[in-house]
Amino acid sequence: MANEAILIFQTALPIPFTVANGVGIEKGTVAQLTDPMTAVAQSTADEMIAGITSTEKIASDGVTKVGVYREGIFKMTLSGACIVGDALGSDEAPNMVKRVSAVVSGARILGIALETGADNETILVELKPSNAVAD
Repeated sequence: MANEAILIFQTALPIPFTVANGVGIEKGTVAQLTDPMTAVAQSTADEMIAGITSTEKIASDGVTKVGVYREGIFKMTLSGACIVGDALGSDEAPNMVKRVSAVVSGARILGIALETGADNETILVELKPSNAVAD
């Protein structure tokens, strides 16, 4: 998978989220949060973040739960540039993160940049889905 989020330091265990049986989601996928406590693969920018999948979910395998990390340090691919400490959110491209440069609401903050980076560079990101406001 392109731009897979790679777990570097596990700081908490993944928790089970509901997932549709007919859907396949690869390990290391940024997951969007839908109701009720359901994870789907992120596909557009500025989505509500569930976290990052800890295992692969095979389509139509009868399984309706997938483990999702809500905390941890991940190596992720950056869209655009950021500096250390910037709030990051989902990009238009699946599994890429971008600097959140406007006020956001809901759980649209994926985490915090632990490194300064340029476009298409991989950086360390502290996964911490939140509704914090970026400036």
